[in-house]
Amino acid sequence: MSEPRAALKAIGQLADAEIDIGNAALQLARVDAPDADWQRAARHLSNLAQGAVGHAVAMEKENLPARAAALADLLTAEFGYAGDFETYNDPANANLIRVTERRRGLPVALGVIWLHAARAAGWGSHGVDFPSHFLIALEGHKSQAVIDVFNGGQVMSARDLRALLKRVEGDKAELRPGLLQPMSTRRVLLRLQNNIVTRRLDAGDLRGGLRCTEDMLLIAPDQAELWRQAGVMNQKLDQVAAARDCYQRFLDLVPEGSVANGVRTQLDILKTMLN
Repeated sequence: MSEPRAALKAIGQLADAEIDIGNAALQLARVDAPDADWQRAARHLSNLAQGAVGHAVAMEKENLPARAAALADLLTAEFGYAGDFETYNDPANANLIRVTERRRGLPVALGVIWLHAARAAGWGSHGVDFPSHFLIALEGHKSQAVIDVFNGGQVMSARDLRALLKRVEGDKAELRPGLLQPMSTRRVLLRLQNNIVTRRLDAGDLRGGLRCTEDMLLIAPDQAELWRQAGVMNQKLDQVAAARDCYQRFLDLVPEGSVANGVRTQLDILKTMLN
């Protein structure tokens, strides 16, 4: 097993609160782009962390708007990070090493950068799985500041969030409970990698999509749906034994339900091929 994959496997054994989101995304990027200068990216992440600490120390008022402004000053004004509107679907936008080189990325990739900086400053923060658009939130005592990192670090009011939702779901959409639920660090990383899987599959690279899914399973070995997806990909590639093992792992995690019944049907088909 390669060094970055060994690191991912070790991350998979950690409790979510113990995961260093910047380092985990860096290891995923190393696997995705093995020839990239990951050590330079690591130094850059360290510089971002030091900058965030400096801003935190210098702040007179530790309130959420001031924290959001400090992060925007550091990441947008000083380091030049911005959303990639022009080449949004470029796979580089989901690879943390390439994002640090280009200072451009997808919302979730930029979100990893912002969360890395916020946590280095000692500020509570989490990802927000808003429909079709990743956001982050800075956590206060009884409130939070929701930030659109793809659009320069805009702090989103309820009106802004409603307008964004209507652009995604239509004019009749309204804010509802659950839209701003916190995401775990693992879920953020999986959302980041899912962009790579999707782009590889769209390009017809089934083996590449499978490899990326297997890397996701290293950091999230109990994600049942990933095992099912890996089973489907292995089955399409005629890797029967591997598909069987993935389906069986899914059933270990989800033994009941309609999806489990469908997986059992596929397992029966595979067993006839192995006999």
